[in-house]
Amino acid sequence: MPSELVYYTHPQSRGRIAHWMLEEVGQPYDTVWLPFGPEMKSADYRAINPMGKVPALRDGDAVVTEAAAICAYLADRFPQAGLAPEPGRRERAAYLRWLFFAAGPLEQATVAHALGWQVPEGRSGMVGFGSRDDTLAALEGLLLNSTWVCGERFSAADVYLGSSLGWGLMFGTIDRRPAFEAYVARAQARPAAQRAHQINEARIAATKA
Repeated sequence: MPSELVYYTHPQSRGRIAHWMLEEVGQPYDTVWLPFGPEMKSADYRAINPMGKVPALRDGDAVVTEAAAICAYLADRFPQAGLAPEPGRRERAAYLRWLFFAAGPLEQATVAHALGWQVPEGRSGMVGFGSRDDTLAALEGLLLNSTWVCGERFSAADVYLGSSLGWGLMFGTIDRRPAFEAYVARAQARPAAQRAHQINEARIAATKA
């Protein structure tokens, strides 16, 4: 029987973030590997994601795009996995705060740095991240004092943040600060993270064979 969850991704894309999340929730899913190029921009796929980008998740008639949104959706969809604090709990505030921080200011600051784009002097108030230094300092302050985003509890926010920092450290767009490296090492040691990594690396190897 086909799974209700169908995941559209590419092994060398942000799709690896939500792929890890799928492994964390432990529910059956089907993977549709899309190559970059015409197939990803086709009318058939744009009916799922009008942006013509991955990742995308189809759950029956529901479609979710954007890696952070997929992580949040899956955490709520499968509460038995324990990957999101319940509404009303104090940890929920940290969970939402840093999930959106990673998907907003951190993403913007990292991409701007990678492209060599600088905020014009006196215009930092116009951009969500303000400055790269402020963004990284805020994140470092969190990780110097907390094992995970929600204290001792791992959550979907750590899937997204751990992935983002991992990529940033790998490609040099994030400073190699001890708090960042220790956090990424903890995140990447999770069995679900390792399974997702192996799945994607196997797909890359298969396409090169």
